[in-house]
Amino acid sequence: MKKQANENQNFMNPYLAGLGLGLTLLASFLILGAGLGASSGIARIAACAELCVARAHTLSSGYFGKWGDAPLRYYLVFMLVGTFLGALCSALLADRVRLRVERGAKTSTGRRVMYAFAGGILVGFASRLANGCTSGQALTGSALLLTGSFAFLVFIFVGGYSTAWLFRRQWND
Repeated sequence: MKKQANENQNFMNPYLAGLGLGLTLLASFLILGAGLGASSGIARIAACAELCVARAHTLSSGYFGKWGDAPLRYYLVFMLVGTFLGALCSALLADRVRLRVERGAKTSTGRRVMYAFAGGILVGFASRLANGCTSGQALTGSALLLTGSFAFLVFIFVGGYSTAWLFRRQWND
């Protein structure tokens, strides 16, 4: 673990983290016969919650209904739970568990929360519209040498850098 000078927080070596992610992807292919992903797990948890509230409506839905009575019986649900638990263990081991809103000095807490909420809605909607999230598309697709996944990676970086440029004043301390 390496200390960041200005915030005194522990961060994992990015090369070691990348190696671990690659080995996790390889293990996923070998054990499950499929790659990594998370958005389907979140959608299936939402289907389960809707089943509890409006069972007949959920089962007749063209989107949630196709998963039937047991939407949680799917490998990506377990992968999502494992990802959450692994991240929690990592944060606990690095002593990085704190309830706080990270933001720049020029940004209010409310504005930061609003940006995060809006961004989460956009990403969640887009991942379901595309039938997959960035981990499924970028990691799994590029591991399979899919042309569309490589193009996706290029546009993720272009979009990320463009967005960072537009919002840089919010974090410029």
